[in-house]
Amino acid sequence: MQLSLDQIGHRAGAATHLYPLSLVLQPGTVTVLLGATQAGKTTLMRLMAGLDVPSAGRVTVDGQDVTRVSVRQRDVAMVYQQFINYPSMTVFDNIASPLKLRRKGVGAGKAGAMDKAAITQRVQALAEKLHIEPFLQRLPAELSGGQQQRVALARALAKDAPLMLLDEPLVNLDYKLREELRDELSALFAAGSSTVVYATTEPTEALLLGGWTAVMDAGELLQYGPTAEVFHRPASIRVARAFSDPPMNLLGGGAPLLGLPGAAARPDTTVGLRASALRVVGRPGDIALPGTVELAEIAGSDTFVHVATAAGELVAQLTGVHYFALGTALTLYLDPAQVYLFGADGLLLQAPLRAGAAGGH
Repeated sequence: MQLSLDQIGHRAGAATHLYPLSLVLQPGTVTVLLGATQAGKTTLMRLMAGLDVPSAGRVTVDGQDVTRVSVRQRDVAMVYQQFINYPSMTVFDNIASPLKLRRKGVGAGKAGAMDKAAITQRVQALAEKLHIEPFLQRLPAELSGGQQQRVALARALAKDAPLMLLDEPLVNLDYKLREELRDELSALFAAGSSTVVYATTEPTEALLLGGWTAVMDAGELLQYGPTAEVFHRPASIRVARAFSDPPMNLLGGGAPLLGLPGAAARPDTTVGLRASALRVVGRPGDIALPGTVELAEIAGSDTFVHVATAAGELVAQLTGVHYFALGTALTLYLDPAQVYLFGADGLLLQAPLRAGAAGGH
């Protein structure tokens, strides 16, 4: 299906929740809505689903205006941060419910009705993928919050709707399971035919899911495009801040202490350095940034080191577990080709050359 948003916006009284934006979703792919809390992601998803009516603009599906068509008249599957399951049904029946409705002919004209054996096979396959197969005969109240969220996910996937909306669906799961399910969901999305919209606050999640990403902030759509392209070429400082974890190091005043030539030396420019581009071992041609360690954090398999330098405080992301005593002298190294450059208006002037790309500016 082709979902298009034409200058849609949403206001509630004097408050603007979503400023007018236009967006054409890529059919059959994953679109990630990336942004902090209150960026407007949930508001946008509710407008896509038909749960709310936009204050301005229109929504079309395959060229047909559905702006005022309610969610009950649309074929949409949606999963919220807070899971919603049928409390009196077993896990099996929760997951099977959209398949049984289709089998009974609810929603006239729908193709793909399944017999009982096919429904059972589909439910078991999804339960296995989402690690809830042992709980199929239990009631939702007998499960943990994370397990209940996986039931809601399985039911949405079983529906196989043309449009699937997932609002931070993994937020209630523990870290390890979240990592596993990201890979599983990517495979399930790729195997299905649904157009998927997936909201998250985590840049890493957007990169893992791939597809296309719409970066949002304070109710505005800042940039939309293929996920890798948006990450490597953020259109502005606002996008770079939203699509970096940890946040991109930003140095105002042209960062003359970096010794960069040309526009980077101008006082009206801002230099951006990704934490992963900073190293503690130098290479030929590197810029050296001597400093002292202010903080060292170990997160999973990475170490984040905060270093006070003459150019400003910098955060370096080092692969592996490293230990640095506070106040220790430490020199960071940077390949000047890895520098981002933003103009006085905050818009991107220069991005690092990507391997295999034809031109980096």
